[in-house]
Amino acid sequence: MTDIETKTRIARQFIEALPHSRALGMKLVDIGDGWAVMALDWRADLVGDPETEVVHGGVVTALLDTCGGSSVMSHPTAPRGTATIDLRIDYMRAAEPRRRIFARAECYRITRSVAFVRGLAWTASPDDPVAAAAGAFSVEGVER
Repeated sequence: MTDIETKTRIARQFIEALPHSRALGMKLVDIGDGWAVMALDWRADLVGDPETEVVHGGVVTALLDTCGGSSVMSHPTAPRGTATIDLRIDYMRAAEPRRRIFARAECYRITRSVAFVRGLAWTASPDDPVAAAAGAFSVEGVER
């Protein structure tokens, strides 16, 4: 098994082990060294405003948070565990109703105890994001 196959397996296990990610229907789309792409399909039970059919902002936050954690888990220094320390979400617009939401997160810096992540969520194009994220995640067992 290659390194990226191992990381993909670990990331999928990480996502599937989280009850909220299973309940929301999050899926890992792609993963690489220190980055991950996830998707979440629109569902009526995830809507925050029945009149507009827009997915609740908390769902977008959960997707970006989980995607951020996955990007940390896939970092080349292979941390064994992670947890969110801080997460800032800037909402730029409402997600388009009845559209799949994508998120991409990148772990751009990692120290012995903290990983720094940035990410975007979008429906039609990453050039027109729904939200942007910046976060810090704890890490265990970073190889140096």
